[in-house]
Amino acid sequence: MPYSSFTRIVVFSCVVLIHIHTYVCSVLANASEVDFQRDVFPVFVQHCLQCHGPETAESGLRLDIRPVGKESSSQLFIPGDPKSSPLYQRIISVDLDLRMPPEPHSALDSASIDRVRRWIASGAVWPESEEELTTRDRRLDHWAWQPLATVAIPNLQPESANTIDHPIDAFIASQLQSHSLRPSAIASRRELIRRLSIDLLGLPPTYEEVQRFIADPSPDAYEALVDRYLASPEYAERFAQTWLDISHYADTHGFERDQKREHAWRYRDYVIRSLGDDKPYDQFLREQIAGDAIWPERSEAVVATGFLAAGPWDFVGQVETPSPQIKRQARADDLDDMLAQIMTATCGVTIHCARCHNHKLDPISQQEYYQMWALLSGSKRGDRDSDPAAARTVEQQRSALQSEKQQVLTEIQGLERPGIDLADVIGEGDGRGSGHFGRGLNVATGQPQQDPLGFLSDAIPNRFVAVDHPFIDGVVIPNAKTVISSTGILAKLPSTSGQAWDAIRHGPVQAQKATTIGAVDFASSGHRLLSLHANAAITFDVLALRKSLGDELLEFQGEIGYGGRPEGLDTSAQVAILLDGLPVFELDAIGPESGRIAFAIPIPQKIRFLSLVATEGNDGIGHDQIFFGDPRVAPAVAALGREELARLEGLRSRLASLEKDISGLPSPERVYAIRSETPEPVHVLTRGDTEQATERVAPGFLACIPSTLDRELQPSTTDLERRAALAEWITSLSNPLPSRVMVNRLWQHHFGSGLVNTASDFGLGGEPPSHPELLDWLAMEFRRSGYSIKAMQRLICTSHAYRQSSRNTDREAIAIDTQNRFLWRQSPRRIEAEVLRDCVLSVAGSLNRSKYGPGFQDFEYQEEYAPIYRYRTADRPELWKRSIYRFVVRTTPHPFLTPLDCPDPANLTSKRTVTTTAVQSLTLWNNSFVLSQARQMAERIARDTSREAQVRKAFHQALARDPTEDELRMSETYLASASEEPVESLAALCRVLLNSNEFVFMD
Repeated sequence: MPYSSFTRIVVFSCVVLIHIHTYVCSVLANASEVDFQRDVFPVFVQHCLQCHGPETAESGLRLDIRPVGKESSSQLFIPGDPKSSPLYQRIISVDLDLRMPPEPHSALDSASIDRVRRWIASGAVWPESEEELTTRDRRLDHWAWQPLATVAIPNLQPESANTIDHPIDAFIASQLQSHSLRPSAIASRRELIRRLSIDLLGLPPTYEEVQRFIADPSPDAYEALVDRYLASPEYAERFAQTWLDISHYADTHGFERDQKREHAWRYRDYVIRSLGDDKPYDQFLREQIAGDAIWPERSEAVVATGFLAAGPWDFVGQVETPSPQIKRQARADDLDDMLAQIMTATCGVTIHCARCHNHKLDPISQQEYYQMWALLSGSKRGDRDSDPAAARTVEQQRSALQSEKQQVLTEIQGLERPGIDLADVIGEGDGRGSGHFGRGLNVATGQPQQDPLGFLSDAIPNRFVAVDHPFIDGVVIPNAKTVISSTGILAKLPSTSGQAWDAIRHGPVQAQKATTIGAVDFASSGHRLLSLHANAAITFDVLALRKSLGDELLEFQGEIGYGGRPEGLDTSAQVAILLDGLPVFELDAIGPESGRIAFAIPIPQKIRFLSLVATEGNDGIGHDQIFFGDPRVAPAVAALGREELARLEGLRSRLASLEKDISGLPSPERVYAIRSETPEPVHVLTRGDTEQATERVAPGFLACIPSTLDRELQPSTTDLERRAALAEWITSLSNPLPSRVMVNRLWQHHFGSGLVNTASDFGLGGEPPSHPELLDWLAMEFRRSGYSIKAMQRLICTSHAYRQSSRNTDREAIAIDTQNRFLWRQSPRRIEAEVLRDCVLSVAGSLNRSKYGPGFQDFEYQEEYAPIYRYRTADRPELWKRSIYRFVVRTTPHPFLTPLDCPDPANLTSKRTVTTTAVQSLTLWNNSFVLSQARQMAERIARDTSREAQVRKAFHQALARDPTEDELRMSETYLASASEEPVESLAALCRVLLNSNEFVFMD
């Protein structure tokens, strides 16, 4: 039946209405897809506010608030018409003179341009009134500052819901569905156990472990494997490196005087033990920021403050320089490093950007920066007792023994005939106590010297210089036949370089490392110390000494010790005592092993001169510090009566017993950590210049981070109180950042990239989270678990997302999500440098699994003004410990680890750089470490008799699998045709396997 005219009109009207409705819905949907606060304002913050923010406003334009005046938003953005909008034209312009942002800044990426375009097309709505925008900092609305959201696990489409049984996968699947992506299949069991073993243990599984896991029929075999690895002692050694990267830990200071930190390793061990014990993360943070303030009697909590001291420290700027301006600048850099480390590591905040001006991106003022600086102004780096209570007990025992020792010494001195103290004479004294400790004689000039010296540039060998002191004839720098005295008496002495260092001193010389032999510290009260550095000689006038003491039989008494650094040095310093130029006492080589060398040398009546000589032994003057303990010229003991002699012998016996008891006391354990001192006043510095201080600030916190701290800190608040408040503020439940930041770091550890790709910048300059709901859900789970790091890693590792195969090459998926931000597959990753080193040791059968203690030193150490570290091949079991126990040197790159992207410990590393370079291939192929371990591995394999068995064993050890038929055939052919010894050809095969992508990468 044909339609009537009325029907036609109704149908036509309905069609028109449907089209209008579709268009309106499309416009509204398009508008809802782009949100100014979420999508557009971050683009302005990242790319525009540096020039068009509240402090600069170039050309009168500000984009932190809605533009007003001649640069109003209506003139910059024409709603619905991006192509006619001036600002849009500027950001897409190919004319570099017109493009915004201008060079050298990079142009906006296509995604940012598209967000601005869609926002203008949807109406360019800038929410809230201009009045509200001018009175409130919109940056405070940034997602990272907001409280953790209580997020519900997504409800999935029916076809997916039945296959998802893990909450993480529900969040992932929700994003995948919205982008038309599908998750990949589960990886093979061999891939899973290797991935999990390297991720959680930092070591590869053995062939036998892989076979057992593959054959395990239990439905929860994988979950049991996760639990077993998390409970393994190796787990903490693996994951500790992540935290040490963040704290930029090393065992040396860095800068030009890259000196050793002998006790820093205790902090490293604290991190390993804490992670192994699954210490709650909030407690882990509180201990590292203020453990000595909150739990002062707990050794573990004191050691934890090594976190604040772990970074580089400028010894020259803080100690050696005479310039107060340089000292102030070095201290400012020190405080900035500590504060930046705390805030970056725990909260993902780039606070150091506010050192010179208000933060350009985040809502952090310069004044707030210095208020937080004040929280640390009483914190200094240095060695301290790691167990204060134990140290006090030992010190009380030592004090009681020292008191009795002093009484015995006093009585001995009363019995002994008065003598002349030669150390006191060196200190410009009369030999009876009037000298000054620390003073000495310049061996090149004979002049009194108070300040420390280095190399003596004016040193001339064999030039005798008279000294203006009644008991001293003169000094000389010896070299072969040397003039010893003013009368020209010659002595046969070794030839030397003719170089000299510092002065002959009453006390230690410059750079002297030790003043103690056995139990006796000769620089302590009741003792005397005369030190000289080779090459140096001093001659005393015995006639003057005899005249002062009386015409009796004299004796030169004392002890000789070595004052150089003891660690593994072969020194050949020489010492001689001469009477009238003839040696009466000689040591051809003195070093740390020489111990305590006592002497009592009679001085006949006819002797005129007594000379003390130190020479280098032709190996340079480094480390050649020699000292004479309690050196005195006195009437011979034989002049005493029988009873006095007996009493003196008993007292000396008691003195020896007391010194043995004192030496038997345990030395207090030390740690390089934070020492608390009186806080220094802190002022706002104009552009960060320490010489342009303005108003003083009290300790305070950042307003952008929510806080429940209900008290204000005053300038009088102690350092311990300040750091305790800082720890409380950071770990407060009102602060959402530590939980978000840590679960993101865990995600990054297991996936290669975090949900927030900028792991230590959650501010407006960082990237937004790829899965914001998942991030907050994980952070809340972290809190609900009692801040258990292991619980979170178990949660992540048991998800389908983690267990996915990395072998999916779906071109459509790659085109949609090239960087795998939506996690439709697992990403293959190259093994980190230290883990790769440990894996090589493990498969070679060399790995030394002993734990804790001082770091192994795979270098030769030479003490100089700037110490020299020369790496050597790790060819001994003590150098085959896991890389976490390596003695880390800041300024000398490691020849194996550094090319493989091991981070520079001078910088905090939140995410490791992964590069691909020719140097890496050359390192893995030619480095002596790889060559020696390939040989070690080959020697184990050579025990099997047949070539087939040897090849299979090589693949089992290196790759934890059987070789394919082609691999077996080619390997056997090579071994049969090789011209070198069987072990050498096996070593070459092992070397190839250790260089394979299958070994170096983790699928």
